[in-house]
Amino acid sequence: MKIIGKNFKIIILCMLASLVFVYSCKKFLEKKPTGSLSGDVLASKAGLDGLLIGAYSMLDGYGQTTTSWESSIDNWIWGSVAADDAYKGSNTTDQPPAVPIENHSIDASDEYLQEKWKAFYDAVQRANDVIREIPLIKDGSVTPEYAAEVNAEARFLRGVFHLEVAKLWRNVPYVGDTVTYAAGNYNIGNPGPIWDKIEEDFKAAMDGLPKGKASDKGRANFYAAEAFLAKTYMFDHQYSQALPLLNDLIENGVTSNGDKYALEPFEDNFDPIKRNGPEAVFQVQMTSNDGSGGQNGNEGEVLNFPAGPWTGCCGFYQPSYSLGNAYKVDANGLPMLGRTTVTISVYNADNTTTHSVSANLPDYDLVNLKNDHGLTATDPFTPTTEALDPRIDWTLGRRGIPYLDWGICGGENWSRGDIVPYNPIKNSFWHSEGGTFSNGQGWAQNQDVANNYNLIRFADVILWRAECEVEANDLQAAEDDVNMVRNRMAAHPEYWVHTYKDNANPEGGFTNTPAANYHIGLYGAAGGHASTGFAANGQDYARNAVYMERQLELAMEGHRFFDLQRYDGLYGGPKEAGYMALVLNNYILADTRITNPVLNAHSFTQGTNELYPIPQNQIDIEGGALVQNPGY
Repeated sequence: MKIIGKNFKIIILCMLASLVFVYSCKKFLEKKPTGSLSGDVLASKAGLDGLLIGAYSMLDGYGQTTTSWESSIDNWIWGSVAADDAYKGSNTTDQPPAVPIENHSIDASDEYLQEKWKAFYDAVQRANDVIREIPLIKDGSVTPEYAAEVNAEARFLRGVFHLEVAKLWRNVPYVGDTVTYAAGNYNIGNPGPIWDKIEEDFKAAMDGLPKGKASDKGRANFYAAEAFLAKTYMFDHQYSQALPLLNDLIENGVTSNGDKYALEPFEDNFDPIKRNGPEAVFQVQMTSNDGSGGQNGNEGEVLNFPAGPWTGCCGFYQPSYSLGNAYKVDANGLPMLGRTTVTISVYNADNTTTHSVSANLPDYDLVNLKNDHGLTATDPFTPTTEALDPRIDWTLGRRGIPYLDWGICGGENWSRGDIVPYNPIKNSFWHSEGGTFSNGQGWAQNQDVANNYNLIRFADVILWRAECEVEANDLQAAEDDVNMVRNRMAAHPEYWVHTYKDNANPEGGFTNTPAANYHIGLYGAAGGHASTGFAANGQDYARNAVYMERQLELAMEGHRFFDLQRYDGLYGGPKEAGYMALVLNNYILADTRITNPVLNAHSFTQGTNELYPIPQNQIDIEGGALVQNPGY
């Protein structure tokens, strides 16, 4: 469905129509999939390839029995809206199951949970189908070398799918290829984390995958598996195990195209015409205009477009005030890492004040960045002249700033909730590319787009290495890695957003004039200010700087909730137990200054909300094998 060259896509569509399993069972392992073909029928290279394609097709989280925005691999709701990146957006009555995810009042009956669980355990089964099929092929069409490579790809995919559910629920079943309906052993418990089993899958994948160019764009190679093994070690807090893998990736890693990993212009990571570039460690492939009726586009983002420039829907996934504030910089062009205790009024859900509390806010959050909240489209507005990290305007749309080549962003007038002045941008496509990378299908006009999703990009790898170096107390090395990521923008002002040559003709090109007062500096002596160096300020300062860099670099990419979860000492992270609760409760308190009806009167519960509740219907149908996560 989504792997990759033009001819291969045609093969994909044909094979999926005739070969791929359709999963319609209520229970993820209990029944033989309706409409499936037997292993004997598929026992050929063509059948094996069809099964493999079917497994790859599940990377986006969109299957025959699941909806796209609830289960999508980009985790816009689970990783960003549930953290401090973004709001659900739209209006409070649209998609009500998303509201408790944002305000941490979710329970085990929420339908979004069910869709996510079902999509990725269906995906696990598809990977297992590939592994089980290989020994059944006796016609000589599959060489031992190809069988080993396909098995490695299936192990890779099984690891990715299990990692996805482990991030949300932590305590999940591991479903191997020996688990089948016929074997009668499909009731599998969840006694604890499964990081070790996921690591085994990625190690096995590395043993069988090519170190160079993959056979098609988007298929896994050795380095993709190595990057996912490193990622799993990061969740498992095995920093010394991750570090040599990350060193190898940075020194030797290549993409599925065979290109050496490198940092490319920041915006190229989110431009469909530039997809599968040198920063693409592993991307989920999206296509449009391919005869699929829109189902091969980025279905997970179909709700997540501004309601102004090209479609009337849907205004979900609006960047938060706090995220916008995070891009403020100090006189050195560095993030504001300090925190200040302030008194903030707490609001009820009906926006009445109840009492005041103290909150330890990041310095950037003490005053909201100038924005157009409460203004009409005809009211005059001039964007702030404050110094900002230039990544802000490739991450969120602000009023008065060019929005790709669609025109000057309308800010709050492009949203549906009348509370949010910012708009998502990383998932959008350029107007000039619309005929190729959007076919007008989807939830609303122009919302079927061919933006690939970066499961891992090279900046991820560099910043993971910086984390490992901090934990090894190699603070200069960590500083160098953070500076490497920052220098992409610091050394290349041509990568910044610039003003249009003609605001009335946004496709007519850009001037050399920056669209805002951008300023980005480097830490330590490299930035000309030794007093800002990691070693000079100590390990915790360095740790906070690395964490902040991930927040700025990877915002609106579905990672923030899971990063905070990893950092928390409650689950083995380097920060104190309760760190995630502290960050998100203070974010909620800061947000009450705009009386947000979704977050008002809510809080994040330490020891519970770091994980999501296991879907109750899965607990019910698994006959007691599954145990609910704490606090639910």
